[in-house]
Amino acid sequence: MKLDYYTKKLTTESFLKLLLFAQLEEIESLHALSDCLFDDQLQKGVGLNSISISQLSRRLNGINPDLFQKLFLDLVAKIHAKTQHTKRVMPLKIIDSSTLPLNLTNHKWAKFRKTKAGVKLHLRLVFMEKGISYPEKALMTTAREHDRGQLEIMVDDKECMYVFDRGYLDYERFDRMTDDGYFFLSRLRKNAVIREVYDFKLPEDTSVLSDQMVLIGTTQNRAENYFRLLKVMDSKGNELHLITNRFDLSAEEISEMYKSRWAIELFFKWIKQHLSIKKFYGQSEWAIQNQVFIALIVFCLHVLAQIETNSTRKTLQISRYLRAALWKPAHIWLRKIEGKAIP
Repeated sequence: MKLDYYTKKLTTESFLKLLLFAQLEEIESLHALSDCLFDDQLQKGVGLNSISISQLSRRLNGINPDLFQKLFLDLVAKIHAKTQHTKRVMPLKIIDSSTLPLNLTNHKWAKFRKTKAGVKLHLRLVFMEKGISYPEKALMTTAREHDRGQLEIMVDDKECMYVFDRGYLDYERFDRMTDDGYFFLSRLRKNAVIREVYDFKLPEDTSVLSDQMVLIGTTQNRAENYFRLLKVMDSKGNELHLITNRFDLSAEEISEMYKSRWAIELFFKWIKQHLSIKKFYGQSEWAIQNQVFIALIVFCLHVLAQIETNSTRKTLQISRYLRAALWKPAHIWLRKIEGKAIP
Protein backbone atom coordinates (compact mmCIF):
# COMPACT_ATOMS: atom_id res chain seq x y z
CA MET A 1 0.00 0.00 0.00
CA LYS A 2 1.16 3.57 -0.76
CA LEU A 3 0.20 4.42 2.82
CA ASP A 4 3.08 2.21 3.96
CA TYR A 5 5.74 3.71 1.69
CA TYR A 6 7.79 5.08 4.60
CA THR A 7 6.62 2.51 7.14
CA LYS A 8 9.17 0.01 8.41
CA LYS A 9 7.18 -1.86 11.03
CA LEU A 10 3.57 -0.86 11.72
CA THR A 11 1.87 -1.35 8.35
CA THR A 12 -1.71 -0.20 7.73
CA GLU A 13 -2.86 -3.84 7.67
CA SER A 14 -1.20 -4.62 11.01
CA PHE A 15 -2.55 -1.41 12.52
CA LEU A 16 -6.09 -2.14 11.30
CA LYS A 17 -5.95 -5.64 12.82
CA LEU A 18 -4.76 -4.17 16.13
CA LEU A 19 -7.58 -1.63 16.18
CA LEU A 20 -10.17 -4.31 15.36
CA PHE A 21 -8.76 -6.43 18.20
CA ALA A 22 -8.91 -3.39 20.52
CA GLN A 23 -12.59 -2.83 19.70
CA LEU A 24 -13.54 -6.49 20.10
CA GLU A 25 -11.75 -6.73 23.45
CA GLU A 26 -12.84 -3.21 24.55
CA ILE A 27 -9.24 -2.13 25.16
CA GLU A 28 -9.29 1.27 26.87
CA SER A 29 -5.95 2.80 25.85
CA LEU A 30 -2.97 2.53 23.51
CA HIS A 31 -0.84 1.60 26.56
CA ALA A 32 -3.10 -1.41 27.19
CA LEU A 33 -3.09 -2.31 23.48
CA SER A 34 0.71 -2.22 23.38
CA ASP A 35 0.84 -4.52 26.43
CA CYS A 36 -1.52 -7.00 24.71
CA LEU A 37 1.22 -7.77 22.17
CA PHE A 38 2.83 -9.88 24.88
CA ASP A 39 0.34 -12.54 23.69
CA ASP A 40 1.93 -14.95 21.17
CA GLN A 41 -1.29 -15.46 19.22
CA LEU A 42 -1.88 -11.72 18.80
CA GLN A 43 1.72 -11.34 17.62
CA LYS A 44 1.13 -14.01 14.99
CA GLY A 45 -2.23 -12.51 13.97
CA VAL A 46 -0.91 -9.00 13.34
CA GLY A 47 2.65 -9.89 12.31
CA LEU A 48 4.31 -7.93 15.13
CA ASN A 49 6.04 -9.01 18.32
CA SER A 50 6.01 -5.54 19.94
CA ILE A 51 5.13 -1.93 19.19
CA SER A 52 5.67 1.30 21.10
CA ILE A 53 2.85 3.54 22.25
CA SER A 54 4.34 6.47 20.31
CA GLN A 55 4.25 4.45 17.06
CA LEU A 56 0.60 3.54 17.65
CA SER A 57 -0.24 7.17 18.44
CA ARG A 58 1.54 8.52 15.33
CA ARG A 59 -0.31 6.03 13.11
CA LEU A 60 -3.69 6.78 14.68
CA ASN A 61 -3.23 10.53 14.24
CA GLY A 62 -1.64 10.24 10.80
CA ILE A 63 -4.11 8.04 8.89
CA ASN A 64 -6.78 9.95 7.00
CA PRO A 65 -10.24 8.81 8.27
CA ASP A 66 -11.36 8.56 4.64
CA LEU A 67 -9.59 5.17 4.52
CA PHE A 68 -11.60 3.62 7.36
CA GLN A 69 -14.77 5.33 6.14
CA LYS A 70 -14.27 3.65 2.75
CA LEU A 71 -13.81 0.25 4.45
CA PHE A 72 -17.03 0.88 6.39
CA LEU A 73 -18.92 1.72 3.18
CA ASP A 74 -17.50 -1.39 1.44
CA LEU A 75 -18.93 -3.54 4.25
CA VAL A 76 -22.27 -1.71 3.99
CA ALA A 77 -22.35 -2.54 0.26
CA LYS A 78 -21.78 -6.23 1.10
CA ILE A 79 -24.65 -6.15 3.63
CA HIS A 80 -26.91 -4.46 1.05
CA ALA A 81 -26.14 -7.18 -1.48
CA LYS A 82 -26.93 -9.96 0.99
CA THR A 83 -30.15 -8.46 2.42
CA GLN A 84 -31.98 -7.21 -0.67
CA HIS A 85 -34.46 -10.11 -0.53
CA THR A 86 -35.32 -9.52 3.14
CA LYS A 87 -36.12 -5.80 2.92
CA ARG A 88 -39.68 -4.49 2.93
CA VAL A 89 -41.06 -3.03 -0.33
CA MET A 90 -39.91 0.45 0.68
CA PRO A 91 -37.10 0.27 3.26
CA LEU A 92 -37.15 2.41 6.39
CA LYS A 93 -34.04 4.49 6.99
CA ILE A 94 -33.72 6.19 10.37
CA ILE A 95 -31.65 9.35 10.81
CA ASP A 96 -30.33 10.59 14.15
CA SER A 97 -27.18 11.75 15.91
CA SER A 98 -25.42 11.04 19.18
CA THR A 99 -22.93 13.24 21.02
CA LEU A 100 -19.69 11.67 22.21
CA PRO A 101 -18.27 13.79 25.07
CA LEU A 102 -14.59 14.77 25.12
CA ASN A 103 -12.28 16.38 27.66
CA LEU A 104 -12.14 20.11 26.90
CA THR A 105 -8.54 20.45 28.11
CA ASN A 106 -7.26 17.99 25.49
CA HIS A 107 -9.82 18.67 22.74
CA LYS A 108 -10.15 22.46 22.45
CA TRP A 109 -10.96 22.08 18.72
CA ALA A 110 -14.22 20.34 19.73
CA LYS A 111 -15.48 22.94 22.24
CA PHE A 112 -19.24 23.46 22.09
CA ARG A 113 -20.11 24.86 25.54
CA LYS A 114 -18.20 26.86 28.11
CA THR A 115 -16.88 23.78 29.92
CA LYS A 116 -17.59 20.99 27.43
CA ALA A 117 -16.19 19.48 24.27
CA GLY A 118 -17.56 16.74 22.07
CA VAL A 119 -18.14 15.31 18.63
CA LYS A 120 -21.38 14.21 16.99
CA LEU A 121 -21.90 10.99 15.12
CA HIS A 122 -24.64 11.61 12.53
CA LEU A 123 -26.00 8.28 11.36
CA ARG A 124 -28.42 6.71 8.92
CA LEU A 125 -29.62 3.26 9.98
CA VAL A 126 -31.36 0.71 7.75
CA PHE A 127 -34.21 -0.77 9.78
CA MET A 128 -34.56 -4.55 9.51
CA GLU A 129 -37.70 -6.18 10.93
CA LYS A 130 -35.84 -9.50 11.08
CA GLY A 131 -32.13 -9.53 11.79
CA ILE A 132 -29.83 -6.74 12.88
CA SER A 133 -30.56 -3.18 11.75
CA TYR A 134 -27.31 -1.72 10.45
CA PRO A 135 -25.62 1.66 9.90
CA GLU A 136 -25.50 2.74 6.27
CA LYS A 137 -24.06 6.24 6.32
CA ALA A 138 -22.05 8.06 8.98
CA LEU A 139 -20.74 11.58 9.32
CA MET A 140 -18.65 13.11 12.10
CA THR A 141 -18.87 16.77 13.12
CA THR A 142 -18.13 18.77 16.25
CA ALA A 143 -20.99 18.73 18.76
CA ARG A 144 -21.88 22.38 18.08
CA GLU A 145 -23.15 21.47 14.59
CA HIS A 146 -26.97 21.35 14.52
CA ASP A 147 -28.69 18.19 13.29
CA ARG A 148 -30.77 20.15 10.76
CA GLY A 149 -27.68 21.08 8.79
CA GLN A 150 -26.82 17.42 8.13
CA LEU A 151 -30.24 16.28 6.89
CA GLU A 152 -29.54 17.18 3.26
CA ILE A 153 -26.35 15.06 3.32
CA MET A 154 -28.20 12.10 4.84
CA VAL A 155 -31.10 12.14 2.35
CA ASP A 156 -30.11 10.79 -1.07
CA ASP A 157 -32.38 7.80 -1.81
CA LYS A 158 -35.91 8.16 -3.23
CA GLU A 159 -36.68 4.44 -2.86
CA CYS A 160 -37.09 4.53 0.92
CA MET A 161 -38.95 6.18 3.79
CA TYR A 162 -36.89 8.43 6.09
CA VAL A 163 -37.77 8.55 9.79
CA PHE A 164 -36.25 11.22 12.06
CA ASP A 165 -37.04 13.17 15.22
CA ARG A 166 -37.98 16.83 15.71
CA GLY A 167 -34.31 17.91 15.95
CA TYR A 168 -34.43 17.93 12.13
CA LEU A 169 -37.55 20.12 11.90
CA ASP A 170 -37.21 22.48 8.93
CA TYR A 171 -40.31 23.46 6.93
CA GLU A 172 -38.32 24.70 3.94
CA ARG A 173 -36.44 21.43 3.73
CA PHE A 174 -39.69 19.43 4.13
CA ASP A 175 -40.99 21.30 1.08
CA ARG A 176 -37.81 20.62 -0.84
CA MET A 177 -37.86 16.91 0.03
CA THR A 178 -41.50 16.65 -1.05
CA ASP A 179 -40.90 18.50 -4.33
CA ASP A 180 -37.87 16.32 -5.07
CA GLY A 181 -39.74 13.05 -4.41
CA TYR A 182 -38.31 12.02 -1.01
CA PHE A 183 -40.63 10.49 1.59
CA PHE A 184 -40.29 11.26 5.29
CA LEU A 185 -41.90 10.82 8.70
CA SER A 186 -40.96 13.08 11.57
CA ARG A 187 -42.28 14.49 14.81
CA LEU A 188 -43.82 17.95 15.01
CA ARG A 189 -43.62 20.22 18.03
CA LYS A 190 -46.94 20.50 19.85
CA ASN A 191 -46.83 24.30 19.63
CA ALA A 192 -46.37 24.23 15.84
CA VAL A 193 -48.81 26.45 13.95
CA ILE A 194 -51.06 24.31 11.77
CA ARG A 195 -54.15 24.87 9.64
CA GLU A 196 -56.45 21.89 9.25
CA VAL A 197 -57.52 21.25 5.68
CA TYR A 198 -59.24 17.87 5.91
CA ASP A 199 -60.05 15.23 8.54
CA PHE A 200 -59.48 11.64 7.42
CA LYS A 201 -61.89 9.06 8.80
CA LEU A 202 -60.32 6.58 11.23
CA PRO A 203 -61.30 2.92 11.68
CA GLU A 204 -63.08 2.14 14.96
CA ASP A 205 -60.38 -0.16 16.38
CA THR A 206 -57.42 2.21 15.81
CA SER A 207 -55.09 3.56 18.48
CA VAL A 208 -54.47 6.71 16.40
CA LEU A 209 -56.18 9.78 17.90
CA SER A 210 -56.55 11.86 14.71
CA ASP A 211 -55.45 11.88 11.06
CA GLN A 212 -55.54 15.17 9.12
CA MET A 213 -54.32 16.92 6.00
CA VAL A 214 -52.72 20.19 7.13
CA LEU A 215 -50.68 23.23 6.20
CA ILE A 216 -47.85 23.93 8.64
CA GLY A 217 -46.14 27.15 9.69
CA THR A 218 -46.94 30.83 10.15
CA THR A 219 -47.55 33.37 7.40
CA GLN A 220 -43.86 34.36 7.55
CA ASN A 221 -42.52 30.80 7.70
CA ARG A 222 -44.96 28.36 6.12
CA ALA A 223 -44.49 25.21 4.06
CA GLU A 224 -46.08 25.34 0.62
CA ASN A 225 -47.05 21.65 0.41
CA TYR A 226 -49.90 19.87 2.16
CA PHE A 227 -48.77 17.39 4.80
CA ARG A 228 -50.40 14.70 6.88
CA LEU A 229 -50.58 15.13 10.65
CA LEU A 230 -51.28 12.19 12.96
CA LYS A 231 -51.77 12.35 16.71
CA VAL A 232 -50.83 9.15 18.52
CA MET A 233 -50.05 7.99 22.06
CA ASP A 234 -46.64 6.54 22.91
CA SER A 235 -46.07 3.66 25.34
CA LYS A 236 -45.81 6.12 28.26
CA GLY A 237 -49.13 7.78 27.51
CA ASN A 238 -47.65 10.92 25.93
CA GLU A 239 -49.33 12.43 22.89
CA LEU A 240 -47.06 12.63 19.82
CA HIS A 241 -47.69 14.71 16.71
CA LEU A 242 -46.32 12.99 13.60
CA ILE A 243 -45.85 14.75 10.27
CA THR A 244 -45.38 12.99 6.91
CA ASN A 245 -45.77 13.52 3.17
CA ARG A 246 -47.15 9.98 2.65
CA PHE A 247 -50.91 9.87 1.99
CA ASP A 248 -51.00 6.32 0.59
CA LEU A 249 -50.49 4.46 3.90
CA SER A 250 -52.96 3.76 6.68
CA ALA A 251 -52.71 5.75 9.90
CA GLU A 252 -51.73 2.56 11.78
CA GLU A 253 -48.91 1.83 9.31
CA ILE A 254 -47.45 5.31 9.79
CA SER A 255 -47.73 5.03 13.57
CA GLU A 256 -45.88 1.69 13.50
CA MET A 257 -43.19 3.14 11.25
CA TYR A 258 -42.41 5.87 13.78
CA LYS A 259 -41.95 3.25 16.50
CA SER A 260 -39.06 1.83 14.46
CA ARG A 261 -37.10 5.00 15.33
CA TRP A 262 -36.14 3.31 18.59
CA ALA A 263 -33.82 1.01 16.60
CA ILE A 264 -31.29 3.82 16.23
CA GLU A 265 -31.47 4.66 19.94
CA LEU A 266 -30.71 1.01 20.70
CA PHE A 267 -27.85 1.05 18.17
CA PHE A 268 -26.19 4.09 19.81
CA LYS A 269 -26.65 2.51 23.24
CA TRP A 270 -25.12 -0.78 22.02
CA ILE A 271 -21.97 0.68 20.48
CA LYS A 272 -21.37 2.90 23.53
CA GLN A 273 -21.74 -0.06 25.89
CA HIS A 274 -19.96 -2.79 23.94
CA LEU A 275 -17.40 -1.06 21.71
CA SER A 276 -14.54 1.24 22.61
CA ILE A 277 -15.80 4.78 21.90
CA LYS A 278 -16.28 6.10 25.43
CA LYS A 279 -12.53 6.57 25.96
CA PHE A 280 -10.55 7.79 22.99
CA TYR A 281 -6.99 6.77 22.19
CA GLY A 282 -5.96 10.09 20.62
CA GLN A 283 -6.70 13.80 20.91
CA SER A 284 -6.76 14.92 17.29
CA GLU A 285 -9.85 15.07 15.07
CA TRP A 286 -8.47 12.34 12.80
CA ALA A 287 -7.68 10.04 15.74
CA ILE A 288 -11.23 10.28 17.08
CA GLN A 289 -12.85 9.80 13.68
CA ASN A 290 -10.64 6.76 13.00
CA GLN A 291 -11.67 5.13 16.28
CA VAL A 292 -15.39 5.71 15.59
CA PHE A 293 -15.18 4.33 12.04
CA ILE A 294 -13.35 1.24 13.33
CA ALA A 295 -16.23 0.71 15.80
CA LEU A 296 -18.73 0.91 12.91
CA ILE A 297 -16.60 -1.56 10.90
CA VAL A 298 -16.66 -4.03 13.82
CA PHE A 299 -20.45 -3.74 14.08
CA CYS A 300 -20.85 -4.36 10.34
CA LEU A 301 -18.61 -7.43 10.61
CA HIS A 302 -20.96 -8.74 13.31
CA VAL A 303 -23.93 -8.17 10.98
CA LEU A 304 -22.18 -10.01 8.13
CA ALA A 305 -21.35 -12.92 10.46
CA GLN A 306 -25.04 -13.17 11.36
CA ILE A 307 -26.16 -13.01 7.71
CA GLU A 308 -23.58 -15.53 6.45
CA THR A 309 -24.57 -18.07 9.11
CA ASN A 310 -28.35 -17.39 9.03
CA SER A 311 -28.02 -17.01 12.78
CA THR A 312 -30.77 -15.91 15.15
CA ARG A 313 -28.17 -14.94 17.77
CA LYS A 314 -28.17 -11.39 19.08
CA THR A 315 -25.28 -9.06 18.28
CA LEU A 316 -23.91 -9.27 21.82
CA GLN A 317 -23.88 -13.07 21.71
CA ILE A 318 -22.02 -13.04 18.40
CA SER A 319 -19.50 -10.60 19.88
CA ARG A 320 -18.95 -12.82 22.92
CA TYR A 321 -18.44 -15.94 20.79
CA LEU A 322 -15.93 -14.13 18.57
CA ARG A 323 -14.05 -12.91 21.61
CA ALA A 324 -14.03 -16.33 23.27
CA ALA A 325 -12.92 -18.18 20.13
CA LEU A 326 -10.76 -15.49 18.54
CA TRP A 327 -7.69 -17.67 18.06
CA LYS A 328 -9.53 -20.92 17.37
CA PRO A 329 -10.24 -22.24 13.84
CA ALA A 330 -13.02 -20.23 12.17
CA HIS A 331 -15.37 -23.22 11.84
CA ILE A 332 -15.65 -23.43 15.65
CA TRP A 333 -17.10 -19.95 16.22
CA LEU A 334 -19.10 -20.16 12.98
CA ARG A 335 -20.84 -23.32 14.22
CA LYS A 336 -21.44 -21.66 17.58
CA ILE A 337 -23.03 -18.62 15.92
CA GLU A 338 -25.13 -20.94 13.75
CA GLY A 339 -26.35 -22.69 16.90
CA LYS A 340 -24.85 -26.04 15.95
CA ALA A 341 -22.99 -28.46 18.20
CA ILE A 342 -19.20 -28.19 18.14
CA PRO A 343 -17.57 -31.59 17.42
